[in-house]
Amino acid sequence: MTIHPEIAKILATLPALDGSPLDPQAMRAGEAAQVPPPEDRLPLHAVEDVTASTPSGEVPVRIYTPVEADSYGLLVYFHGGAFFLGSLDTHDHVARSLAEETGHKVVSVGYRLAPEAAFPAGLQDCYGVVRWAAEQGESLKWDGKDLAVAGDSSGGGFVAAVAAMAKDDGFDGITHQILFYPSLDLDFDVDRYASLRENAEGYGLETAGLKPFNAFYLESGADPADPLVSPIKREDLSGLPPALVVTAEHDPLRDEGELYGQRLAEAGVDATVSRYSGANHGFVANFSWIPEFHRVFRETAEFLDRR
Repeated sequence: MTIHPEIAKILATLPALDGSPLDPQAMRAGEAAQVPPPEDRLPLHAVEDVTASTPSGEVPVRIYTPVEADSYGLLVYFHGGAFFLGSLDTHDHVARSLAEETGHKVVSVGYRLAPEAAFPAGLQDCYGVVRWAAEQGESLKWDGKDLAVAGDSSGGGFVAAVAAMAKDDGFDGITHQILFYPSLDLDFDVDRYASLRENAEGYGLETAGLKPFNAFYLESGADPADPLVSPIKREDLSGLPPALVVTAEHDPLRDEGELYGQRLAEAGVDATVSRYSGANHGFVANFSWIPEFHRVFRETAEFLDRR
């Protein structure tokens, strides 16, 4: 299927990569300028900014309560942004939609970013907040059942790494992992996956841009051979939580996500891979206003409900 026509319209307006150095501060400012004011966001019962005290330090989190209830499942969300972009605000709309559709209380993590924070600071923040959420079960009105982790792109890579960290630590509280077009292999050899060539140009995220966009993370000490950096390199995937891996047809990262889902299933993990036709990398964050793609939130809810 060709790229969705509404996405194609936006892609046609994007400037081509010119090879100039990336400026994290300027790019973050550009993202922040696109965030809608609070009054224009999806209304929920409550949205609250708090600080989570974790072994890695004080981590800002935003808690989304969809409706008033006696208890909730919890979903801890890690935003995307190639490890150096994204924030609680830029992905606020994703967290709100997750809360509304799933009925879970969503805890969005404002983890530390590269290059200012060296690896593994951001990852430790994410894992620390998951453990914090479990410890704060009473105050969060956790139902003691669902404790899901979800993330998009680099945040999806963090989901896989956090699930592995929890298993290795003997923490069995994570019940579900949800990975939206995850970044799981930071070895960018273009021959590793067919999608790196098939979707190399013209779909927003381009194969040539993977190295420069991830350079801030890698240069901060993240080793692509480390399974916590490239979770697909983890040899033993058995015993990990049930997984929903969402991929996009026109995404250079499509095949690594689908291979990860396949490897999880081969290891005995209950894993579902769901490819969205006509979609590109980032569609959950950028194009979920399109009905065909907004259903990803309903699919997430169904995944949580059936397990």
